[in-house]
Parts: sequence; structure tokens; C-alpha cells
Amino acid sequence: MKIIVLGGGGFIGSAIVDRLLLDGHQIRVFERPHVEPYRSFSLEEKLEWVTGEFMSTHDINEAITGMDAVIHLISTTIPKSSNDNPVYDVQSNLIASIQLLDAMVAQSVKKIVFISSGGTVYGHSKYLPIDEQHPTEPNVSYGITKLAIEKFMLMYQQLHGIKATILRVANPYGERQRIDTAQGAISVFIQHALNNKTIDIWGDGSATRDYIYIKDVADAFAQAVVYDGSISVFNIATGIGTSLNEIITILEQILDRKVLHTFHPPRLFDVPASILCNTLAKNELCWKPNMSLKDGVFHNLNWITMNLIKKTSVL
Repeated sequence: MKIIVLGGGGFIGSAIVDRLLLDGHQIRVFERPHVEPYRSFSLEEKLEWVTGEFMSTHDINEAITGMDAVIHLISTTIPKSSNDNPVYDVQSNLIASIQLLDAMVAQSVKKIVFISSGGTVYGHSKYLPIDEQHPTEPNVSYGITKLAIEKFMLMYQQLHGIKATILRVANPYGERQRIDTAQGAISVFIQHALNNKTIDIWGDGSATRDYIYIKDVADAFAQAVVYDGSISVFNIATGIGTSLNEIITILEQILDRKVLHTFHPPRLFDVPASILCNTLAKNELCWKPNMSLKDGVFHNLNWITMNLIKKTSVL
């Protein structure tokens, strides 16, 4: 299958691209100008790297030409800052996604897989674990925009026959996760712990999230891109909740020492608990997460350690 991965050079995208290449797909990565490939690719790997602007209809029309399917991973905002400029959030994400759908209609590209946000589209939980039928009441612009994109994709599915598969991913972590954006508690905590820096925790540390290893996420996308069933929306998660305090404990067990951390007043946009039910994805996509949290943290810590050593040796 010829698949374009929008945002295929990032943390999540690179893992998905690597997984799709293993399955023998022909991949085109679409990234921002000046974003370099995250690794070298062999001649046997069928990969093309193109650049452009997501908001440019010209660039998107060119990028999807000849493709069988689109994997849409691009987001220009993050949850904690999206409320600072909701107009930008809508213009750069929602409007651009609708333009993408129009381009797909014009070029008869009939399949799209979209990464939505299991951590923000539901808002405060009415019950746990949260299944796909749970009310969607996001309290940040990021979640509202993600939900709006979902709705437009389902509308285009009904009107134009574009098969839309929406994956509401929980809290991914693992190799290549950027910590400079302060996203991803696990990777940020690991980086701080390795550098003996104090970890900032907003609230009392009891906030619970569903953390899922990046390779498990990539496996879900590999299943979703070939899925031809009737269901459109899936939670991609472990179904297990872990508090920030528990992450600190796991790190201390792996490092065999105390980890510096301090508590701050809670933030208004943080929900107390977000744990997603993954039964539908297990049954329909024939997918399940394989990595335990402790093993995943261990793998992530080793990867970050190796990269810190490489950076130090370069300097």
C-alpha cells in the first residue's frame, strides 16, 4: 500500500513509519521544511521524504498525489498552551485538516487514519475506564479542535466515501520523544532524574493517566491502516492508570536512588484521572499493548541515557 504519513518525522510519526516499513508498505513522509530525516534509510526501504506546509493546499495536493491512504499526525499545538491562542489552533489544525479532506476527495484518496487525543477529548471522566461512548466534553482548545476534526472526517466518510479511522491515543511515551516541549511526563521525569534536576509536579502527584509505549501505538496504526470494518473511533491505551507519584517510585526503583521532586498548586486544565478502555480496539483491530510500564520506562531511560552520552561526546 502507498501511504503518506503527515508528520512522519516526529516522535510518534517516526515509530509508525518504521513499523509500516517492516510491513512492506511504500511510505511517503510529509514534514515541515528544514526537518531532516530522523535516521538513514536503506535502499530496500521504500521511503520518500517530502516537505511542505500543512496549511498550503498546493503542498498538500502535491503530497497526497498517488497515495492509497493518509495517516494524519500533524498538530501545531499542545494541550497546555492551546488555550492561549485558540484562533491559531483552529486555523492551523481544523481548517488545514478540512483542506486535506477536500484534497483527498479531489484525488480519490479513500482512506485516512487520524491521531486524536484520548487524554483531552473526553474531559473530566464520568466513569472509569473511559470507553468510546463516554461523553466528549474537552476543556482545552486542543481537545475541542481534535474532536471537531473527528466530526468532519466522519462527515466526509458519509458524504464522499472516505474511510476514516480515528485513534484516540492515551499518553504515549518512549524513544525520540521531545522533552523540550515539556510534553510527556515520563520522558521529562527521566531526563530530570538523570541530570539530578528537581521534577515539578502540579498537584499532589495523584493525577492518574494511561501511559502507552510508543511501539504499541505504532502497532495500532499498522492495524488501523489495513482495517476495513465498520467502526470508526477507537481508544488506543493500556486500560491501566498510573499516578505521577507511581512514576517517581518506578524511576527510583530502576535508578536505585531517590529522585528529586517538588509539588506545585494544581493547574485548572488538568483532569484528575484519565484511563481508557481498549476493548473495542482489541476486538476490532486485533491489537493489544504488549509493553509493561516498568519495562517501557526502563527502555526509555536507556535510550535517553545513550543519547545524553552521544551529545556529551560530541561536545
